[in-house]
Amino acid sequence: MRSFAIFLGLIAFGLLGIAVFAYPAWELSQALGLDFKFHRVASRIAMLTLLVGFVFVARRLKVADKASLGYGVPRRQFLKSLGGGLLLGAVTMLPVLATMVLLNMRDLRPEFAPTALHWVTLALSGLATGLVVALIEETFLRGAMMTAIARESGFPKAILLTSLVYAATHFIGRFRVAGEVNAGSGLDMLAGTFASFAHFGGILDAFLCLAGVGVLLGLVRARTGNIAACIGLHAGWVMVISVVRETSMRNPTGPATWLLSDYDGFIGWMVLGWIVVLALVLARIYKTGTGPLVLSNQP
Repeated sequence: MRSFAIFLGLIAFGLLGIAVFAYPAWELSQALGLDFKFHRVASRIAMLTLLVGFVFVARRLKVADKASLGYGVPRRQFLKSLGGGLLLGAVTMLPVLATMVLLNMRDLRPEFAPTALHWVTLALSGLATGLVVALIEETFLRGAMMTAIARESGFPKAILLTSLVYAATHFIGRFRVAGEVNAGSGLDMLAGTFASFAHFGGILDAFLCLAGVGVLLGLVRARTGNIAACIGLHAGWVMVISVVRETSMRNPTGPATWLLSDYDGFIGWMVLGWIVVLALVLARIYKTGTGPLVLSNQP
C-alpha cells in the first residue's frame, strides 16, 4: 500500500498549495486587473501544485512511461477506442434522461430558448469540458495511480482504492469563501471543503454513485490495458450531464426527486442503480483483458 499512501500524500500536497499560495496568487490577479473569484484561483493553484508533485511521484514510482499512464497502444487504436467510448458514454446516458423525464425529476429552465445552434453550442462546450476533465482525471487515477497500486496489490485493490479517491475528490473545491478575501481564506476554503465529510449522510448517495462510476472505469482500464475507452466514456458522461444541467434544473416537487442527489441534481440513487446495469453492458463490450501487461515495469 506504499504507492497508495504516496498518492494520498500527493493529493494533500496539492491541497497545501491552496493554503499557502492561493491568497498571494489571488492578490496578484487583482493587481493585474483580473476579476477572478477566489475559489477559481485556489482550484488552479491546487492543480498546478499537484502537477508539479505528480511529475516527481510518477518518476519515483516508475509510472511515467506511456504504458503505465495508460497510453501504451498505437495512436490510431487509441483514438478509435476513445471515440467508441465517447459514443457509448453519450448513448448510455439516454435511459437515465428518459427516466428523469418520465418521473418529472427535472424541469426545463424558464430562460432556456432551445434553438439548433444553441443545442450544438451546448454539446460542443460540454464535449470540450468532458475531454479536458477526463484526460486529467483518467491519466492521474486510472493511469499512474492504478498502475502503481496494481503492481503492489493487484487490480481489485487498485480499482477499489482509486474509485474511493475519485469519489472523494469530487467534493473538494466546491466550497465558496463568503465575505472579504484575506490571508486566511485558503484555510477557510479547506475547512469548508472537508465540512461535507463531517455530515457524510448528506452526501452518501452522491459518494456511492461516484465511487460506482470509478469502479466501472477501473474495470474498463483493467480489461483494455489502456485508458482510451475510459477517457471516452468519462467525457461522454460529462458532456451529457453538462448539457442537462445547463438546460434544466432539479424539480423540488417531483415525487421521485429524492432519487437525485443535492450534490448536482443529477447523480444519486437512481443513477447508482443504473450503474449496476451498465456494468453488465460494459462487461460484454470490453471482454478481452490485457491489463496485466502494464505490471511488467516493476519499480
